[in-house]
Amino acid sequence: MAAKKSGSRKYGKKAGKKVKKAMHERKHGTLKSGRSGKKVTSKKQAIAIGLSEARKSGAKVPKKKSGGRKKSRSKKSSKKS
Repeated sequence: MAAKKSGSRKYGKKAGKKVKKAMHERKHGTLKSGRSGKKVTSKKQAIAIGLSEARKSGAKVPKKKSGGRKKSRSKKSSKKS
């Protein structure tokens, strides 16, 4: 079976460049996170920062998945002894 081909690229070239830049900064220890300003060491976090910057600059990047919090069931605290 042949793999399904999509018509266009998922991410634009500009997005790739932003992620590459963020990964480079992470490797050299100069990439900082947003509010806290802590040094970023995670590859996943570096990619997320690169994509976020690409979104802000108007590059072609898919929308974020809105995961949000899962609603937990309310636990009934009725213990019978």
